[in-house]
Amino acid sequence: MCPLASVCRGVSRRAWKNMSRISREQNTLEKMIGIYCCDHHRRTPSPGGRGKGEGERLCVECEILLSYAHQRLNRCPYAEDKPPCSKCETHCYKPEMRDRMREVMRYAGPRMLKKHPILAVRHLVDEKIRGKK
Repeated sequence: MCPLASVCRGVSRRAWKNMSRISREQNTLEKMIGIYCCDHHRRTPSPGGRGKGEGERLCVECEILLSYAHQRLNRCPYAEDKPPCSKCETHCYKPEMRDRMREVMRYAGPRMLKKHPILAVRHLVDEKIRGKK
């Protein structure tokens, strides 16, 4: 079993409805980075990383990426009306971080359908709706 199992748990429907769009995206990113880290970097725990117990933390590299992504989302000029980052005209990620996030999403995206199907479908629907505006 993945050491990040508690990080990879879903969010209840009620909590999901009450979350802002930015919070939902942050939650989705946490899950995606957790899947990626669990499968690629198991052996390098971060002393202050996310997780609930020993062996459930993101590695230092993934923790940095997640913190950077949270920071970018919190400072998004479009706030709740933001389009998907891939379709946004304002690229706020540094090229290096954008490439790392793209790698994480390419790996974790298909696996989200198996590990977090509701979260994955909601993310895809949200992306479709926001991408058309």
